[in-house]
Amino acid sequence: MTSPHPLIVTDSAQIGVIALDARRVAVLGIKPESRKDQPAYYVPAYLDSVGVEVIPVPVYYPEAKEILGLPVERDLQRLRDIDIVVVFRRSEDVADHVSALLALRPKCVWLQSGIRDDASALRLADAGIAVVQDRCIMVEHRRARH
Repeated sequence: MTSPHPLIVTDSAQIGVIALDARRVAVLGIKPESRKDQPAYYVPAYLDSVGVEVIPVPVYYPEAKEILGLPVERDLQRLRDIDIVVVFRRSEDVADHVSALLALRPKCVWLQSGIRDDASALRLADAGIAVVQDRCIMVEHRRARH
């Protein structure tokens, strides 16, 4: 499948490189340990376990001050030098975060499995930000390592 934009990444090998190269990842929509059976918790926990610096950015859970033992950040725009923003939000909610993502200017915005917003992806790609849609970063990272 060919992407309508070169920065909307669909090639599996290229996706693997993006996943493996990530050193500093913000996780938008991360969930706390009380939801550890859900991907929005265990996927960032996996990234943390393999040495990726994870910055938790929950959308809900106002009582959470730490997730994965790491301080929570509530505002994407306060972050700097982010390789990937991994997004755990419903597809219809992605557009609400595009302005903050454009201001942050990560190298990549990664929409997790089941999450796709072609219009938002195109806006991000047009601004020079790589986009991966509907893929699990944990699965792709594991695949690329082996």
